Amino acid sequence: MRIHIICTGDEVLTGKIVNTNFSYISQKLEDVGLSVHWGTTVGDDRESLLAAFRFAGERADAVIVNGGLGPTVDDLSQEIAAQAAGVELAMHEGWLARMEEFFLKRARTMPPNNRKQAMLPVGAEMLDNPIGTACGFAMDIGRARFFFTPGVPRELRRMLEEQIIPRLLERSGEPTSIFLKRFHSYGLGESHVDQLLTGVEQMDPDGSIKLGFRAHYPQIETKLTVRGGDADDLRRKLAPVQAEVRKRLGNFILAEDDQTLEGVVLASLLQQQGSLAVVETFTSGQIAVRMASLPGAERVFRRGIEVRDFTELHGMLGLDGVHLSGPMTEASTEAVARAARERSGATHSLVVLIDLDEGPDRIDFGGTIWIGIATAKTVALRRSRVLGGREWVRLGATELALDCLRRFLQQLPVVERIDFEKT
Repeated sequence: MRIHIICTGDEVLTGKIVNTNFSYISQKLEDVGLSVHWGTTVGDDRESLLAAFRFAGERADAVIVNGGLGPTVDDLSQEIAAQAAGVELAMHEGWLARMEEFFLKRARTMPPNNRKQAMLPVGAEMLDNPIGTACGFAMDIGRARFFFTPGVPRELRRMLEEQIIPRLLERSGEPTSIFLKRFHSYGLGESHVDQLLTGVEQMDPDGSIKLGFRAHYPQIETKLTVRGGDADDLRRKLAPVQAEVRKRLGNFILAEDDQTLEGVVLASLLQQQGSLAVVETFTSGQIAVRMASLPGAERVFRRGIEVRDFTELHGMLGLDGVHLSGPMTEASTEAVARAARERSGATHSLVVLIDLDEGPDRIDFGGTIWIGIATAKTVALRRSRVLGGREWVRLGATELALDCLRRFLQQLPVVERIDFEKT
């Protein structure tokens, strides 16, 4: 099946917002074995949209259009879709009633221009949007089936997964039972992971298991996909391959499927009835942001401290006599970790202290990262050096610190050589 994605909106075309919707749609389709052949970005211009719809309708089997379903004058998808198909727009009374109920439940009056969102091309199939006012719709233009989706990411994602992907699989004639297993790892580069997993696909004699990767520094996602007619059979077929991937990637697997690194850390702390205090430098508080916003974090997260000047920690943590005015050392990192735990009353502390290089940002700009984890009985320390520019150091330090804490909580080696560090 040849699939074309069209993303609409002046704000997307001009780069005022980053088009994450395209990557999400493409990845989700790839996960179920559907490949995107083309992608187009079009502004809020009637002639450009009409040309894009007609062109896609002549060469694709299916087209996903994202955006342009709102209530304002620059939301043009319904109008242009009707024009491209040679039909009129008509009020969808069922969706109009849904919108009125949507506003009523929120004690708001529906503005008159929202009625525009219930105007659909005659003959179009409505696609439900349970969390917004922009319904999607599907219709034929040329030789292709078009699926129109809202631009709001959370609305798009639910519609794509619940309604569009099942319809695409049905139209493709492919088996609709799909099993996708994902492993998230940190510390290994993409080529290294590929090398470690050489031959795992051949463990399935049918050759139906597909191995894939998605690199998004600082993590690598490894995907195993298998499809067929029976879901239980697919799980049985994939089980030995999953076990082999776990064996080969070992301690570097930080999470699986929809898990996140911070979620795994939080779950471990909750299981151990633990609590956490965090001290960060240069990370912009990203560890605290990732941890403290999770459901259940209120039972675990005690304190977060973010500083740029190490000496500010003297007063905050009562570190009189500890030398913090120069480069960090093993001794100073341990002192900060112990003090952070004692002052907060947490069972665990995590500190990440970064000595940045001097000068302008450049590819060989780096930072020396000291990580300390303290409990009442023990301290674990990790030193690393990361190059690649300020943002590379910031991302690497945040991920390394959280991964060290995960390892500590899971009783794995905290110090294990990673591909991203320099000696």
